[in-house]
Amino acid sequence: MKLHLPILSVCLMLMFSSTAASQPGRVSKTLDDTQVAELVKAEFLHAWNAYKRYAWGHEHLKPLSRSYDDWHSESLMTTAVDALDTMILMGLREEAEKTRDFIVERLSFDKDVEVKNFEITIRLLGGLLSACQLMEDDRLLKLADDLGRRLLPVFESPTGMPYMYVNLRTGAVREAVSNPAEIGTLLIEFGTLSKLTGNPVYYEKAKRALVEVFSRRSSIGLVGEQIDVETGRWVDSSSHVGGRIDSYYEYLLKCWRLFDDEDCEQMYKESMAALNKYVAHEVRSGLWYGRVHMMTGEREKTWFGGLDAFLPAVLALGGDLERAGRLQESCYKMWNVAGVEPEVLDYSTMEIVRPGYPLRPEIMESAYYLLFLTGDSRYREMGRTFLESLLKYCRTENGYAALRNVETKEQKDEMESFFLAETLKYLYLIFAPRETLDLHTVVFNTEAHPIRRTW
Repeated sequence: MKLHLPILSVCLMLMFSSTAASQPGRVSKTLDDTQVAELVKAEFLHAWNAYKRYAWGHEHLKPLSRSYDDWHSESLMTTAVDALDTMILMGLREEAEKTRDFIVERLSFDKDVEVKNFEITIRLLGGLLSACQLMEDDRLLKLADDLGRRLLPVFESPTGMPYMYVNLRTGAVREAVSNPAEIGTLLIEFGTLSKLTGNPVYYEKAKRALVEVFSRRSSIGLVGEQIDVETGRWVDSSSHVGGRIDSYYEYLLKCWRLFDDEDCEQMYKESMAALNKYVAHEVRSGLWYGRVHMMTGEREKTWFGGLDAFLPAVLALGGDLERAGRLQESCYKMWNVAGVEPEVLDYSTMEIVRPGYPLRPEIMESAYYLLFLTGDSRYREMGRTFLESLLKYCRTENGYAALRNVETKEQKDEMESFFLAETLKYLYLIFAPRETLDLHTVVFNTEAHPIRRTW
């Protein structure tokens, strides 16, 4: 299956190539915003065509070995579903329709496989629902409804907070020790499924899970990193805005906006007040959000990383543009320590703690939100830096590769689906016309799948 690039994209790639000969990884300043958007689109097609060539029908492309990786014994075609709405937003309608048809014809969730509820919800359920709205295709909603029903058993814990894993065929669940992100990052998807199918159980289950986490916050308003969904007891009391907690805060705000849910509004406002009081940290290098003990607020680590970089977007969407802008400047400093952001940085010393970069999108996401909400070209300049880094260090002959170490730039044989679903989507939106998408009427799930309030 070969796809011919638009003539403009080919010309832009040639323009880039002539520039890169003397300055590898530089995006020519002669390219205007529209041309850079076309360049990003061409790079999407470069990665997508590599996936089709070497991993079609499988979960993820392995760009260095020209092979594929599957999470399960049977593929759920994660990359195809995850990338579908990116194609639509980029105007690649014909390719989107071919991919949609392949998904509808081949994807089945009647498989004896154990899946991680969180990942399947944000990537597959979210992707199907977004594409269903964008393409007005009820066949995608039928697939989403089937998947949603197969995921429901995870909520059958004594607290209503979901188990981490479920078998799609048998409904068997396991792993009671979970975290706020995986428990609380479900309501956009399950709530939308509820609205579109008329089945209230999806909304009720996911909403209860979110409330149950919030109800177990500490006396100073913070949540921890791990909790037992059977006993409701905290297993890890570290509190921060990074992995295992991050998107819990994101969904409090976005579910308030998407569903006009007043409970989510209250939970978001109380949670942000606690974060800004105890977790936010002003140091010489700027504003950061570190790690503290959830019960006391005592600072434990001055760590911040790639996943944490989602927060400027949330702060901006919540109306705190001043704080969002300052935190984004800190994120940009983190990116420039080694020319690509590390997984974790110690911001008190500006030394890298965990050097990997798995092609994460969060810093691009925040730049896009701030650009859209402020109109400040500073964030488009950041976008050029991010794109240049990806082109210089992560681009391969067959797609894009994660980095094992941002200091040495050693590549890793991995290109997860979120690179196509999120990273390149947000980069494209930074340079595309503002009217391509309206953040006032669209809510992105945490996998960058746009959901519209069509009900």
